[in-house]
Amino acid sequence: MVLISVVRDYINKMLQDISGMKVLILDSQTVSVVSVAYSQSELLQKEVFLVELVDAVSKSSEPMYHLKAVCFLRPTSENIQLLRRQLASPRFGEYHLFFSNILKETQIHLLADSDEQDVVQQVVEFYGDFVAIDPYHFTLNMPSNHIYMIPAVVDPPSLQHFCDRVVDGITALFLALKQRPVIRYQRTSDVAKRIAQEASKLMYQQESGLFDFRRMEVSPLLLVVDRRDDPLTALLNQWTYQAMVHELLGIQDNKVDLKSIAKSSKDQQEVVLSSEQDSFYKANMYENFGDIGMNIKKLVDDFQQIAKSNQNIQTIEDMAKFVDNYPEYRKMHGNVSKHVTLVTEMSKIVEERKLMLVSQTEQELACNGGQVAAFEAVTNLLNNESISDIDRLRLVMLYALRYEKESPVQLMQLFNKLASRSAKYKTGLVQFLLKQAGVDKRTGDLYGNRDLLNIARNMARGLKGVENVYTQHQPLVVQTMESIIKGRLRDVDYPFVGNHFQQGRPQEVIIFIVGGTTYEESRAVALQNATTSGVRFILGGSVVLNSRRFLKDLEEAQRISRSSAPVI
Repeated sequence: MVLISVVRDYINKMLQDISGMKVLILDSQTVSVVSVAYSQSELLQKEVFLVELVDAVSKSSEPMYHLKAVCFLRPTSENIQLLRRQLASPRFGEYHLFFSNILKETQIHLLADSDEQDVVQQVVEFYGDFVAIDPYHFTLNMPSNHIYMIPAVVDPPSLQHFCDRVVDGITALFLALKQRPVIRYQRTSDVAKRIAQEASKLMYQQESGLFDFRRMEVSPLLLVVDRRDDPLTALLNQWTYQAMVHELLGIQDNKVDLKSIAKSSKDQQEVVLSSEQDSFYKANMYENFGDIGMNIKKLVDDFQQIAKSNQNIQTIEDMAKFVDNYPEYRKMHGNVSKHVTLVTEMSKIVEERKLMLVSQTEQELACNGGQVAAFEAVTNLLNNESISDIDRLRLVMLYALRYEKESPVQLMQLFNKLASRSAKYKTGLVQFLLKQAGVDKRTGDLYGNRDLLNIARNMARGLKGVENVYTQHQPLVVQTMESIIKGRLRDVDYPFVGNHFQQGRPQEVIIFIVGGTTYEESRAVALQNATTSGVRFILGGSVVLNSRRFLKDLEEAQRISRSSAPVI
């Protein structure tokens, strides 16, 4: 509950103390913050009758003095300008200004100067500058996510803007949790180091008064790492419910767009997947695809039983009972059809793209050695007419990441075959991935073959066998969490910022992945938190990736790198 309840508390405080009819004014980022934590019906209960975006409000001049404006905005210079324009000729009776992060003093003066009609009732900082998609998982929904892959010299302003937004998100999170962490970062990543240092400067120097919270026995830990240390997890097909929906259909702010699906009914054009509002989803979001089918069948059976009993209406009492239970019945009906639609659609995609075949080879590439067999399996799939272009590309990338040093000749053969089989393939994209995230760039032991302990662990896993061939891969974050719990996270690989160090094990750890998280990783964090290790982990990132988004970011970074390369 931790992150979602923090944001919900802020929204409650914002709305409950202001009586009467309200308009909620948001910006393109805070609309996501609110929508994942609060439903429309809950907003209505708080007498919010209109939700508008701040730039749209500024364009309209229709007065609505009977409404009180509750503004929840990021404190950007654009938003301040839009508010000033509003305050100069107010459309609403009162203005209550809430900002999702630290306001500069100059911004407060600008707003005060513009409020000539005394319509502003309060100006408050509520630190909800992150999107709490799950209890232990947040994102910043950053549009230009590819920037982290581009060297600082290529586009300094864009990189600065990117780092500023990440630092804003991280500092808001710690202000919301009322904590000041010690900070560590991945040594091999310039962008992770930069973000860690800027966050430290803000928390310990520029705004140290704000962060002067009650000291904990062992400070919480913020660990800033780079997506390129584990490109593998972002490239794999997924077989657990939440991760699979995002991989095959896409989830944005806990919503799935089903408009393109021919059979989706009018009220199912966009469906909400929230562990807070949907008990079936909460119980099954981390289950594997095979079990989901069985569990949905049970859900359908239960629903049919209820539907049958509702058909048996004979007396006035029966009718009254049915009317009383009707909202619950409707909700259950909507829920059943939502999950049936999602699973049916995903089964169709799995069949069309032969994903069970593809995924078996992917998992072998990710988890088991054997270069000769891997080369043969990838070659066969490249020759298979049923395999889609994106799956061919991912397979070659997974092979390249695993065997870049061992088999350069075979790798060239796969590059050539890929180029001849996939018309859309952008030449050099696999090589660009290796340049970005190859073995020489990585800190972590991605394949468990560098460190004796990991080699032994992999052998033990191999002997024990795996429960499910499709979900045997574990993201690197699992190793990282294990190292933190055991106090084995090496200082040389993950240095501390400043003269801080940690005595004892932290009880609260925030791992921030620059470049984006995946739902496979957030599942690993939730499962770890369900154990009794005594350490609570929270995962955050610049976006939530699926393989399409990761490849899109890679292509964009490659395009910019090429266009800015010096001509010799």
